[in-house]
Amino acid sequence: MSDIAQNIIDLRKEIPSAVKLVAVSKSKPASDILEAYDAGHRVFGENRVQEMISKYNSLPRDIEWHFIGHLQSNKVRSIVPFVSMIHSVDSYKLLKIIDQEAGKAGRVIDCLLQFYIAIEESKFGFSLKEAVEMLNSDDFSEHRNIRICGVMGMATFTDNSDQIRGEFRYLSECFKRLKAEFYSDDNSFKELSMGMSGDYRIAIEEGSTIVRIGSVIFGSRN
Repeated sequence: MSDIAQNIIDLRKEIPSAVKLVAVSKSKPASDILEAYDAGHRVFGENRVQEMISKYNSLPRDIEWHFIGHLQSNKVRSIVPFVSMIHSVDSYKLLKIIDQEAGKAGRVIDCLLQFYIAIEESKFGFSLKEAVEMLNSDDFSEHRNIRICGVMGMATFTDNSDQIRGEFRYLSECFKRLKAEFYSDDNSFKELSMGMSGDYRIAIEEGSTIVRIGSVIFGSRN
């Protein structure tokens, strides 16, 4: 058995069955993804559009592709025909474009609202105030080809576990606020995507339903 397959098996044993594991395959070759695939894994995450398209075209069609990186508006059309979920919807402008392109493709795209929870300036995302204003707007209610399924966030890259826990806890509070105020009767709004290789255990303790794990599965990036 390959190391990748064993890592997948070990993670499945550790992670609660209710938590979805997105294997982050960015920068890894298709052969590595196939090793995880052959171990029974089907959910993979990419952060670059061209790399995702290339892998989609060369790998089995039953793979569930999640886009997890910063998405440029002019790249939306390229992934809308096949992407399963976009985690990184960080602006209303982007959401509107996803809705437009999904409509042209005859699809409804599952989306997560990305929240800015870290202290790093390089991160993207909504504030809670911005998200509430958007969801309250008349314009938002007219969209038919997006499905808001929850929220996503990335904690600060730090060894301070208390800070990471606090940021995840805040994101969980944002999720609960939106659920109660806008999606109390919508079973689709259920996902709290937080936690990566270095902090997924804390994220799960704070209520994560989706973890995005790369190096623990595939080894460090090339």
